[in-house]
Amino acid sequence: MRTPNMASAKLFGQTNLLNNFKICRQCKLRSQRHFSFSVRHFSQYWRKVYSERKKHITEMPLETGEKANKFGVFANNEICLSDIKVYGFDYDYTLASYTDDLHYVLYDLGKEALIKSYKYPEGIRDQHFNPDYILRGLHYDIRKGLLMKIDSYHNIQLGTVYRGTTKLSDMEVLDLYKGTHVPISDMNTFYGTGPLYQLVDMFAPPEMNLITNVTDYFIEKNIPYDPEYVFYDIRTAVQSVHTSGVLHRTIMDDLKRFLQHGPEIKTFLDRLTNAGKRMFIITNSGFPFIDAGMKYMVGENWIDLFDVVVVNARKPKFFNENTRPFRVYDPKNERSWHRVKQLDKGQVYIQGNFHDFQHMTGWYGSKVLYFGDHVYTDLADPSLKHSWRTGAIIPELESEIKVITSPDYKASVRWLIALQYLLEEMQDAGSEESLEMIPELLEERSQLRSHLKSLCNERFGSMFRTHHNPTYFSRRMARFADIYTSSLTNLLQYSVDNTFYPRRTALPHEPYPFNDPSHAQCIKPV
Repeated sequence: MRTPNMASAKLFGQTNLLNNFKICRQCKLRSQRHFSFSVRHFSQYWRKVYSERKKHITEMPLETGEKANKFGVFANNEICLSDIKVYGFDYDYTLASYTDDLHYVLYDLGKEALIKSYKYPEGIRDQHFNPDYILRGLHYDIRKGLLMKIDSYHNIQLGTVYRGTTKLSDMEVLDLYKGTHVPISDMNTFYGTGPLYQLVDMFAPPEMNLITNVTDYFIEKNIPYDPEYVFYDIRTAVQSVHTSGVLHRTIMDDLKRFLQHGPEIKTFLDRLTNAGKRMFIITNSGFPFIDAGMKYMVGENWIDLFDVVVVNARKPKFFNENTRPFRVYDPKNERSWHRVKQLDKGQVYIQGNFHDFQHMTGWYGSKVLYFGDHVYTDLADPSLKHSWRTGAIIPELESEIKVITSPDYKASVRWLIALQYLLEEMQDAGSEESLEMIPELLEERSQLRSHLKSLCNERFGSMFRTHHNPTYFSRRMARFADIYTSSLTNLLQYSVDNTFYPRRTALPHEPYPFNDPSHAQCIKPV
């Protein structure tokens, strides 16, 4: 525990001594001159501490410290792959990785649906998808029409609240929400829906862009609008692109343009097969779409690699409702009515439910590892309700790690941490000089935070953290995923018997166990 600096008390104690004891006038004058010099010297103390620590941090080699691998696999919970007997996969953005072109096309298809089916103004046709604007995992306040980033404790990060593409001032946000904390009653539900809707899936970026662009258009043209209507219209329009099959047909017509292709995914699946692992697919997509993509990525006989293939699964209902039985998929559309009593390799099944799946396969609990990109639809129920081990696929990790390992980011974070320690020391000291310096340091901290935020995303910053807390997205991902990585094929870097170990993160009351160069006690002024 830090102790307040005692230098000021010592110095001011000298004054009392001068007054309480009878001494000659000459000695008293000498003592007063000495005291005056001590006060002048002490008044420069905290400026000197600040300068010395900044110099020390600036001169510290950036190569020191742990290196992060943007293609690595990261652990929230310890997991030993030798204990995993069965591997399961979602399809979109898990087995299949898409190019950036898909977001542009989805945005345009959603925009056309708004104009044609919902009679939105023709003028929005001139607006375009902007990949630099949005960030997955943001919340949209349906009633107020505001897009924002929220941390793991339900606090709004000031400086990240937008109406359209216009940022709200801190005072506007504080006035609208009576502070920065969002009550749990106003937050999203377990699956991300609710008054504050979390835009979390991989198809959310085009949806967010449409919301912001349409909002801007209505404001610019002075068209009265209800943000709730706009949200649900856009949400329904974008979803209709999926459910109508338009998006799938567009992708199937040009697989080379939209699907990333390479030998890695087949190599990964072959390695699991050779290691004696069982594999399955549970996806909400239809079989013709999956079949086209898997043939393109893996080969004509891709289905032979999997023990069970389930399509049109209706996740998350698949994992928490037991009312929909499996049906056999027939590519000739010949309907069968017999009850499915076992799941056979080489056959494709429609819909179904987790209870029957577990009963017919005998695959229980922690020997199953299931991968998906959607923290709610793919990972929440398997992890919390069924004790499967889970892995999250987060493509944005690669760009995030590239930023946070850059010299600019590392140097800024180091000084930010040191600055925070210094603020705490100055506050504890309680001297006139230290208290006068605190506003200056708080302003410098604010500038550092803004700079770090802009390095990740100009408007919203990091996908995984606010200034000092994890984001709401990061918290949910950590709760529902044992491991996470940017791509399924990153697992090729590790043995099939590898154990992933989570970091021991220090709690606020725990002391740092090593010599932290950013800590105040390691840097003393000369």
